[in-house]
Amino acid sequence: MPNIIAGKYKRTKIEVPSKLVRPTSALKREAIFSILESYSMQHSINIYKDKSIIDIFAGSGLIGLEAVSRGIKKSYFIEDDESVFKILKRNCDKICKLNEYEIIFKMAEIGIEREFDVEPSIIFIDPPYNKENINQILLKIIKNKIKLNDTVIVIEIEKNQQIKIPEGLVVWKERIYGKTKLLFLN
Repeated sequence: MPNIIAGKYKRTKIEVPSKLVRPTSALKREAIFSILESYSMQHSINIYKDKSIIDIFAGSGLIGLEAVSRGIKKSYFIEDDESVFKILKRNCDKICKLNEYEIIFKMAEIGIEREFDVEPSIIFIDPPYNKENINQILLKIIKNKIKLNDTVIVIEIEKNQQIKIPEGLVVWKERIYGKTKLLFLN
């Protein structure tokens, strides 16, 4: 069982479904948050205080729960698999207060079409490799004005996968970890 790697819930174990989910490794999670925290310092913004994360294809919720542990106000989890949803709910109940999370039990392209009451500073997209149209999700994020000026979008995909980045978004950092590519967009 993986655990939270930093913050007030450091070392708390997180339950992961035995199939259907590919949890983000501790190495990649540390890299993601290190890059995000460096970005926030360089741009004089606080990615945690009074902000939220939207964790699309949430799975066990590791990224959103890591953000809560580090001080983010709220995590929104979008997940559409019922068995994964149950484990995600248990993980959220273990780590979060009720006002610190919301689980949106819908397909990603539908779940993103709503208003979020806490402004997102991070949108994390980690679909099953080569199975989802990330471009469509990015277009909906832009169309629905979910991404604000300082919001960073992080995409985790298979390292050889190519995605079309819509106009208005720019990849400002790319990292490869084994079979995985991380893209940071603004």
